[in-house]
Amino acid sequence: MDDATSTGRTIDIEVGSQEVITIDLDILDPNPEDVLDLLKDGQCKIWVWTKLAGEYWRKGYLEAAEKIARTAIESFRANGTESHLPPIYSMLANIQIAYARKAPKLILPDARQDDMRGEKSKEEYYREAAQLLNTGERVGTESGEGVMGTLSFLTRGIQQLATRSMDDALRSFDGVLIEKPTNVVALLGKARILYARRNFREALRVFQDVLRYNPRCLPDPRIGIGLCFWALDQKSKATAAWQRSMEVNPSEWPAQVLLGLEAINSSKNDSTSEAERASLFMHGTRLINMAFKSNQRSAAAANALCEVFLRKGEYDRALKLAERTIQFADTLTILTEGYLRAGRVSHAEGSLSDASKYYSAAVEGQPKNVVGAIGLAQMQMQNDEIAAAIHTLDTLLQPPNAQRSVEATVILASLRAHPRPGVSSSDVAQERAKARDLFDRVTKGFELDETRANGHSAQKPPRLILDDMEMHLEIARLWQGESFERMGKALREAFRINETIERVDSRLLNNLAALQQMEGHFPEARALYERALTIALSLVTDQGEAMSTTILYNLARVYEEQGEETLAKDAYEKLVTRHPEYVDAKIRQAQMLADLNRHNDAHELLKQCLVSQNNNLNLRAFYTYFLIQTNLPKPAKEFVFATLKDHDKHDVFSLCAAGWLMYHQARESRDTSPKGIEERRQGFRRTAEFYEKALHLDPLCAFAAQGLAIVTAEDALGSLGGALGTVPGVDDVQRRIKNAREALDVFAKVRESIDDGSVYLNMGHCYYARDEFDRAIESYETALTRYNDGHNVSILLCLCRSWYAKAAKDQLFSAMKQALRYAEMAYHIQPNDKAIVYNIAMIQQKSAEMLFAISPAKRTLKDLQKVIDQAAQAQKLFASLASDKSSMVPYNREIADQRRKYGDSMLRKGDEHLAAQRQFEFEAQEKINAARRKRQEEKKKQEEVERLRMEGLRKEAEKLAEERRLAREKAMQWTQEVKGESDEERERRPKKPRKPKQDAGSGDEAESKKKRRGGKIKKTTDGDGDDQAMFTEDEEVERPAKKRRVKKAVVRDDEEDEDDMARPHSQKRQKE
Repeated sequence: MDDATSTGRTIDIEVGSQEVITIDLDILDPNPEDVLDLLKDGQCKIWVWTKLAGEYWRKGYLEAAEKIARTAIESFRANGTESHLPPIYSMLANIQIAYARKAPKLILPDARQDDMRGEKSKEEYYREAAQLLNTGERVGTESGEGVMGTLSFLTRGIQQLATRSMDDALRSFDGVLIEKPTNVVALLGKARILYARRNFREALRVFQDVLRYNPRCLPDPRIGIGLCFWALDQKSKATAAWQRSMEVNPSEWPAQVLLGLEAINSSKNDSTSEAERASLFMHGTRLINMAFKSNQRSAAAANALCEVFLRKGEYDRALKLAERTIQFADTLTILTEGYLRAGRVSHAEGSLSDASKYYSAAVEGQPKNVVGAIGLAQMQMQNDEIAAAIHTLDTLLQPPNAQRSVEATVILASLRAHPRPGVSSSDVAQERAKARDLFDRVTKGFELDETRANGHSAQKPPRLILDDMEMHLEIARLWQGESFERMGKALREAFRINETIERVDSRLLNNLAALQQMEGHFPEARALYERALTIALSLVTDQGEAMSTTILYNLARVYEEQGEETLAKDAYEKLVTRHPEYVDAKIRQAQMLADLNRHNDAHELLKQCLVSQNNNLNLRAFYTYFLIQTNLPKPAKEFVFATLKDHDKHDVFSLCAAGWLMYHQARESRDTSPKGIEERRQGFRRTAEFYEKALHLDPLCAFAAQGLAIVTAEDALGSLGGALGTVPGVDDVQRRIKNAREALDVFAKVRESIDDGSVYLNMGHCYYARDEFDRAIESYETALTRYNDGHNVSILLCLCRSWYAKAAKDQLFSAMKQALRYAEMAYHIQPNDKAIVYNIAMIQQKSAEMLFAISPAKRTLKDLQKVIDQAAQAQKLFASLASDKSSMVPYNREIADQRRKYGDSMLRKGDEHLAAQRQFEFEAQEKINAARRKRQEEKKKQEEVERLRMEGLRKEAEKLAEERRLAREKAMQWTQEVKGESDEERERRPKKPRKPKQDAGSGDEAESKKKRRGGKIKKTTDGDGDDQAMFTEDEEVERPAKKRRVKKAVVRDDEEDEDDMARPHSQKRQKE
């Protein structure tokens, strides 16, 4: 084989012994046939083949390079020199990898716009590259020449990196870098692996090393540097790196894609102006378009450009780009984005099956992708697969890796809020509770985001969701019947949003007004109703007529609540005039007539309504109520049983009414025959059955629960259902006490649901049955004051009974007075009720009997006289009641006459009790007066003794003060005399030299001086001795003149203060 030489950019190939052909590498024919003939004829070495194949590849003639490499394999095999082929195998493997870079990774079998079914996939190219590498290694091993190290390692590493075998690829690149630490291909491969493993700082360092070793390297390491900076949240440095890359390599597309995406993302910043955002978006779109033109098989560029066409509504081009993204995506994120955009395009075009397919593929790849889950849930809702949609969104929002998506939360809450077929009532209640929790999470998140936004620490919440009126209305519906406060808050928020548009929705105003009405805010409700009515009347459609009718009816109800009967009557008349069959208005008219005691007129009006709408259950319920209120229990019973039989046997109101009527009939039955007793027992049993059936249909029916509790408390199925007049045994009493306790538990729960005085009244009955009179009185008082304004006769009599029982049990006259007070209040309301008169007479007589029975010490003459007068009045009442000739009276005349006779005998002792009480109170008063006089005398004696003691102390103090004054004056006089003599002697005596300090005097004198300098000098009562101790002639002579101020240290006792104040001139001399 002849040699070939390479000089510069040419290769010389010897053909034969005389001819040399030079190939210019800068001018290569795209068709390599001539070159192949030269290579085969010249039997060139392997490096010539690889050199020419590499040059063709560099020129972009990849197929020609592959053809040269494969011809080399054929030629060397034919010559029996296959051992030289490992470099060619590595070259072919790299060519396959190059093909794979532009091959689709996934080929869609049903692509509509981007059909790639005629091309090979990346996997096929990678598989072929792996086979070529293995063949090269096998040939090198068999020939004994081994495998070429660097090239083999790099090729193997590139192939492993392309197939995501990161660990194997890293070992291959590290094997190269051990021998050649500056190999840029190995460094780039290692940096990519570090970046994929999120080791961004180390990857950044390796990319920077590559740039330092080869600033013109391709692929450009600046792309990797920018990606690392972006991941490290250094966005400005990342942008600068990409911009520099685009300056150095303007024809390369990666920097264009990245800068385009960065510009589009920046255009979404709300802090910039509208013009600036538009400019950024246009710039980013232009860069992405340039990148896609440079490499139309770039999944990243296709994905970004697809969003642009999707927003423009160019669905065909958008779908083609989405399919291109799916087929060429190298990462799961880009693949998911492609599926999502393909699903959005199909969704927008109305192709729901394709959209569902793409969304499902996106969620399958990334189960926590928000857009994919929402899109799939929307498709499931379109297919009426509500349970599947709830599951999809629940999976998105639940751990692990729960996503915080306001949109998904709102959709899930809305789905849970609406009942679905086949779901039980308990499950519906649970779903509604979950929906409320989800909406609470959304609203609280909005409030938190608003707070952060005010502090400029977070973006504002999505206003489109926050200002969604329908969402707030749905929240209000969820809280309806649960919380007026939360319902009102949601309605007010919806009203705030509604006010931003031109016309306020009258339905929303009507709901707000109804809420105000239920809360008792009638003026506010009236104003809202009137405003809503004005808006509704301005609408000319049928909907406006219907709305105005409803609002006018609600306004009339408010007029009733405010006592505006005239306005309410006019409103109902208008409604009936416009809609003669509007039974709700007629029902209210009937109620107003009944309130005026025009029961016949009301009855006729209700009969007219029943003729027109006999199947209206609300109307039948009100008619039942009307018959019961007008004391027509028999017609009411027949009517309610007709309702249950002919219209709706599951009507809860009718069942409760039937239960009450059966209970009332059985309780008021006075038939003592065996048949009557059996009918009475059967009536109570049917009562319990009606209430139980109502509770089975509506477990939250508080009225049925209360009725059943009454049956339990009164032992209607036990002793109350037996014969009348029988004395209950001990077991019956204990059972009724136990039943009352159980009924109290039920009433306590009913009280939370029904805001009505009947609940407290029934609780009072139960407490009374258990002899808990204080708690019974408390319950009766609540029912009387809170719900009946103190004018309910039945409750007043119950209070009277409870106070009477308490007085009898505890022997309290104060309780008996309270019983009489409540009985008199009931009598003032119903003066013709003879049962109340009998009770008053009984209480008056019992009051006297109680005071007669107790000791004089526990009563007063005033109370005794009062009860005797009341007992005398009771005698008149009993006599009147006993002599009443009425056919029916609510008491026993014989018992009334017996009480009168008993009163006569009791009152005969009245004078005796009065005399005894007077004597007792007189003696008690005398004892009190005697004790008071004795205390006064003792007090006077103590005061006299104290006065004498104080007088003696005063005189002794005056004497002592006088003695001290005289002693002080004498001392001051002697001091002045001694001072005058000392001055004269000092003038006559010659001056002596100053003695040293230690020779100033004797020890006693020095000690005396030290003590005198110490401050206070103790005095004795002996004035002369004190003066001699304080002032001596020697001290006066020897003490220097400048120390005379020490005399100020003379301190007076506190007792001397008054004398010192009386002698200011003496004090002045001492200070001198």
